[in-house]
Amino acid sequence: MPNDWNEKVIAEFRANEGKVGGPFEGAPIVLLHHRGRKTHREYVAPTMYLPNETDPDSIYVFASNGGAPTDPAWYLNLTAAGDGTVEVGTETYDVSVHEVKGAERDRIYAVQAQRYPGFADYESKTAGIRTIPVLELKRK
Repeated sequence: MPNDWNEKVIAEFRANEGKVGGPFEGAPIVLLHHRGRKTHREYVAPTMYLPNETDPDSIYVFASNGGAPTDPAWYLNLTAAGDGTVEVGTETYDVSVHEVKGAERDRIYAVQAQRYPGFADYESKTAGIRTIPVLELKRK
């Protein structure tokens, strides 16, 4: 069950100052806090991120949903709210949410896919179905 898996990753992240093992070993992980659009319940989703190389207050996340044909709930919730909270390492802070589009989105996604080939696989799985969204999360 995905929630059990997420809970284990979240617990490991918090116990190890933002580091986890398994399929995420060595990868930059962020915990995304978001509120349900309908339930207003708070959720936490672990996902990989890409640091913005020119702005230390900004990171990019990728709504790959493992290459599924639909966008993940966290993406829909964060874009609807326009803001959220993240845990990066031992820090927790509020962020504004901005969707990156066009050539800039393609450039950022290509960097992530080069560093982590699984993202290239996700993109090939969603080709012709949806473009995987890229969000910039900027510290408030």
